[in-house]
Amino acid sequence: MVANVWKVEKAVGDPVADGDTVVILESMKMEIPVVAEVDGVVTRIAVTEGDVIQEGDLIAVVA
Repeated sequence: MVANVWKVEKAVGDPVADGDTVVILESMKMEIPVVAEVDGVVTRIAVTEGDVIQEGDLIAVVA
């Protein structure tokens, strides 16, 4: 699946809880939230708004 990075919700250093939205993707006119799978802190955002990504691409790191 190819998607556009529509909105980056969190920044490096932001705390996140399991289920928090980190990035919102857009594909085929649908918004797809990318959520944190663990509690932690965002240590890396690997995309910027407007990027085109494909399945398997790194979006963010939460540690």
